[in-house]
Amino acid sequence: MQLARSSTCHSRPGQARAAITLIGTKTAVPRQACCAAFTGESHDVVLSSGFLAFAQHSGFLQAVEEAGIPIGGVMGTSAGALTGSLYAAGYSPRQVAQLLSEKPPIQFLKPSLEPWRGGLLSLEGVVDRLRELLPPTFEGLERDFAVGVVTTDGTHVLIDQGPLPEAVAASAAIPFVFSNVDVPGIYSGLKDGGVVDRIGLSAWRQRRRQQQQFGRRSARLPPCLVHVIERSSPFSGSDDTEAAGESSIHVVRCPKSGVNFFDLGNFEQQGVASLEVALSSTIGACAP
Repeated sequence: MQLARSSTCHSRPGQARAAITLIGTKTAVPRQACCAAFTGESHDVVLSSGFLAFAQHSGFLQAVEEAGIPIGGVMGTSAGALTGSLYAAGYSPRQVAQLLSEKPPIQFLKPSLEPWRGGLLSLEGVVDRLRELLPPTFEGLERDFAVGVVTTDGTHVLIDQGPLPEAVAASAAIPFVFSNVDVPGIYSGLKDGGVVDRIGLSAWRQRRRQQQQFGRRSARLPPCLVHVIERSSPFSGSDDTEAAGESSIHVVRCPKSGVNFFDLGNFEQQGVASLEVALSSTIGACAP
């Protein structure tokens, strides 16, 4: 499977959506079996940054599961790191959607006591919540997982070991909004990986190649499904998947969430729109 032209999520008001439920327990839409290109082979999933785009990422993951595509590894940045970490920990896409929509994000935020560290708000409440939901370290996850962050000198790096909740929060530490986050024993003063690279595809694929070199993976890089959310800021980093020069990837692009810390909007509708476009045209699910 070579690099495919990006498909785009879009909302289609007036179409019947009641039969598709992201947060509920059943998706009652008749589907044919997944196309043969996806049968049996393990794929990676890469989830981009995107301001509070939890619904879109959850819907995409639900589509991947409904298509019957086995997932071996997950990489996420910012909102993609929050969503991907829960999925890598073993939560279903519907459970991920439920957990990320149960409260407005503002309820997990508080003023930073160290605003000179990069932002006016603290992510300590987010770290505390993630400690309740996730294993303490990457090594306790059910799937291979990494997050994209930016160090104090502006370098984009992946974290794939050590303290997990702190690393996930660090990947979402938007500059000037949130104070930088420390990952004990790894890095200090980290911020949102999307500042430099909104997707992290090249870094993830390079990590896979290094795993091959040390005999931890098969000789062939796994195909990769990439979910890219439209940028919310003109100052965020690169999101050009073609510039990465990678083969065997398939890209879905969805609009920005348009939500805020106080209101996640119509979470269900956003998630279903993402699910529908992924099933219909992006991950190869056959037409009903």
